[in-house]
Amino acid sequence: MAMSTHRLLRGPAASPAPADRRGPRHTHRLCLPQAGAGMPRASVACSSTSISSGGRYILGDHDCLVLGIDDVRTKLKLAIETGIHDTIGIDLVAMSVNDIVTSGAEPKAFQEYYATSKHDADLEEKVIKGVVSGCQQSDCIRLGGETAEMPGFYAEGEFDLSGSALGVVNKDKVIDGRNIAEGDIIIGLPSSGLHSNGLSLARRVLEKSGLSLGDQLPRDDGITSTIGEALMAPTVIYVKQVLEIISHGGVKGIVHITGGGFTENIPRVFPSRLGAKIVTGSWEVPPVFKWLQQAGNIDDAEMRRTFNMGIGMVLVVSRESADRIIQETHGSNLAYRIGEVIQGEGVHYA
Repeated sequence: MAMSTHRLLRGPAASPAPADRRGPRHTHRLCLPQAGAGMPRASVACSSTSISSGGRYILGDHDCLVLGIDDVRTKLKLAIETGIHDTIGIDLVAMSVNDIVTSGAEPKAFQEYYATSKHDADLEEKVIKGVVSGCQQSDCIRLGGETAEMPGFYAEGEFDLSGSALGVVNKDKVIDGRNIAEGDIIIGLPSSGLHSNGLSLARRVLEKSGLSLGDQLPRDDGITSTIGEALMAPTVIYVKQVLEIISHGGVKGIVHITGGGFTENIPRVFPSRLGAKIVTGSWEVPPVFKWLQQAGNIDDAEMRRTFNMGIGMVLVVSRESADRIIQETHGSNLAYRIGEVIQGEGVHYA
């Protein structure tokens, strides 16, 4: 299968790539051999871990390439139903760059794949505008992209999206959780809402409630928004905030809270025999989660196993650096002390 070459595109000047009728190109998170003098060697230089930080590949003597690929799950269907197309590209970028930054990597480039049955220039422009915005928020270059037109494969007005990000980290500064110890502090960075996970359950709750996407979300904070707008709130891109925190030292592990919520994601970064004690009530839970739990009659365990509950990124840091990290956050870059590392595997709530 031939590969197309795209120009390096930055900022708003970026535009959709030319039409291409080829099928999607799947890239899996693989651990690749070390490269040297332009020729691959047999030895493995950087091994993949169980956390969702992408595959790694050694680059020269000092750096690792970190590769991540993802999509936006069923949020794409929600975008089609609500007609909110200009932020779904932000979600797409966020899913990959937030993954690779968990290893300490700085995102360098992003490329998207857009597929539809028939081209719609206005729709494509809105989607790509979101991708460009996501790249700007994460300080990475958009390397064009690929657009596939497949008549009859998608229903009218529907499309598909996926994307991949490339990052770089010094191989001696890879963050993988191996140095996490009992007593370390767990810090949470707030989310904007569901991000791109848990939308299938949210749709079932909406159907059960008898409300529609255009109805007002019940909330008591004085802010008005429809249910559709709340569910479509774009995923927070944590790259700049996380890299800034890392630069001051003390970070031992990072987890992007995606599918599986708190309960299934946090343990991925811990060494064996260690777990997390999370203090409920130590951060503000967005109104959309409160409504979902009440309208869907969902118990706490299921909520924590499905949604991010208002925390989209978790950092495990040394006890001595925790207060400094909290104090240095402000404005939209808030951080909460939400728990600590304890003996015993899993996530325990207090």
